[in-house]
Amino acid sequence: MSALNDYWEALSRLRSNTPVRVPKSSPINKDTVALEAGRKRGSIKKSRASFSELIEAIDNATANINHSYQSIDNRLKAEKSAKNNYRELYHQTLNRELMLMERLAQLEKEIENLKKVVPLRK
Repeated sequence: MSALNDYWEALSRLRSNTPVRVPKSSPINKDTVALEAGRKRGSIKKSRASFSELIEAIDNATANINHSYQSIDNRLKAEKSAKNNYRELYHQTLNRELMLMERLAQLEKEIENLKKVVPLRK
């Protein structure tokens, strides 16, 4: 039974991302749990009834990890979309500012031309 406890402890360490024998952030699967427990790759087999609960726990841990990665991916996509939206708004603002400056210059020229034609009364 101590071998089974080693597997459960290895799974716990992988969930908390504090492995001892495998690199941090390793994917959680039967092979990495076995390696983290100090056993050979492939030692956790579906055919052995004693591993059924462990395999189910490994599958659940994998699903939870994938779910968190998906939510991170969704957040990243949303942030990129927001960034692109703000970039577009920025460029629109710059274009509007340039158009207003050009119009202001035109109006100032018109005022100067009108001053030449009709002197302003004081």
